[in-house]
Amino acid sequence: MNPLDQTRAPIYEALEQFRKMRVVPFDVPGHKRGRGNPELTKLLGETCVGMDVNSMKPLDNLCHPVSVIREAEELAAGAFGAAHAFLMVGGTTSAVQSMVLSVVKRGEKIILPRNVHRSVMGALVLCGAVPVYVNPECDERLGIPLGMKVSEVERAIRANPDAKAVLVNNPTYYGICSDLKSIVDLAHKNGMVCLADEAHGTHFYFHENLPVSAMAAGADLAAVSMHKSGGSLTQSSLLLAGPNISGGHVRQIINLTQTTSGSYLLLSSLDIARRNLALRGREEFQRVIQMAQYARQEINDIGGYYAFSKELVNGDSVYDFDVTKLSVNTLDIGLAGIEVYDLLRDEYDIQIEFGDLGNILAYLSIGDRPREIERLVGALSEVRRRFGKKGAALMKQEYIEPQVAASPQRAFYAPHRSLPLEETEGMVCSEFVMCYPPGIPILTPGERVTREIIDYIQYAKAKGCSMTGPEDPDITRLNVLQAWKEEPHGILV
Repeated sequence: MNPLDQTRAPIYEALEQFRKMRVVPFDVPGHKRGRGNPELTKLLGETCVGMDVNSMKPLDNLCHPVSVIREAEELAAGAFGAAHAFLMVGGTTSAVQSMVLSVVKRGEKIILPRNVHRSVMGALVLCGAVPVYVNPECDERLGIPLGMKVSEVERAIRANPDAKAVLVNNPTYYGICSDLKSIVDLAHKNGMVCLADEAHGTHFYFHENLPVSAMAAGADLAAVSMHKSGGSLTQSSLLLAGPNISGGHVRQIINLTQTTSGSYLLLSSLDIARRNLALRGREEFQRVIQMAQYARQEINDIGGYYAFSKELVNGDSVYDFDVTKLSVNTLDIGLAGIEVYDLLRDEYDIQIEFGDLGNILAYLSIGDRPREIERLVGALSEVRRRFGKKGAALMKQEYIEPQVAASPQRAFYAPHRSLPLEETEGMVCSEFVMCYPPGIPILTPGERVTREIIDYIQYAKAKGCSMTGPEDPDITRLNVLQAWKEEPHGILV
């Protein structure tokens, strides 16, 4: 048997074989192939609940795979050009956190952009590493952060030669890509590993006209969100590793936090999705590229909207652009992105990925069809005609440079008190505040609360952004450190 025969799906095949055996279950899960929960069986179907099984010898074990899961991981590594691949059932959050925890520990530095997903900052809370931020440039018209400039990464490395790793978004939520290959080379030249949060870049591996993938660029670890553009079930993901990373060590880190009861529904979906992409990915993503390009042209022809693309590329802070991302700026029609997001859902039954203060993102992938594109374009035209305004004073800046006073771990676990939001100016936050999606924190533990941040939070709330993170679900109060004195030597770890 050829282990790199991409026509195979070993986990799915093992489940099919197991289903034919009619094994009597005296193990978990307790619904016993759905018989104990008929309502669930009616909802999901007998095939689904029948494959919701426990780890056993014929089906392998996710914590220490030796047979079908191991084969599926080898096939995934081959399909993505990695030395190792790990099937993840805790979402790309789990993959990102395992990636970070594999390379840095308490007190060690990691160089990264501030516009990272909350999972990265959560990893720093867990391990105690110290962030060194490379603040991105912003596009003034769009109000979005761009990529990491190579010169800024180099400056951060020179200032922090003891840093252990550099982390890059590949791409950002909006489709912006940094010069990943140059950043990888720079990190390696200085004895650091390079990590890529590739939650929104699964498709990069399957088409030559898309930005370079992390593994092709030589990155050491990459978290790949298969359920986003790859077609697997929600919460399933991959963690990829290059040849200079110990697969055994990464497995140990994964097993610190990942469940010992891996869902075979998620695992088999990863297996089948990988097979589909390996066999048909290029053809499918060529179709997605064409749909996205058509949609951009149609949306820009409406007037008022700006569906941006490769014209943003400047060879540095926007080194490349993911043309499958249908990102649209809405400010010129007098509506915040979140307002257009709400109107599309409430008035036209169209659910897009997210809306922020100035932009919306319609996520296109292998399951989309031209008829849905036409419906989206028509609805956007109607939104402009029915709800558009002129001269509305709208906030557009999406990135606020942080003032870091303590490591995320130190601030998260330090004694704190709850104060009304308006009274927290100048204090050090001990919790997260973010709009979700996209899940990029406005505040993380250890950052100082400024007037600009308070105004931003209040404006985002007023516009209807879904705010998450704080202990107070209404975001009227924030947890801040009880007592704080400035340290002469920088960030407290």
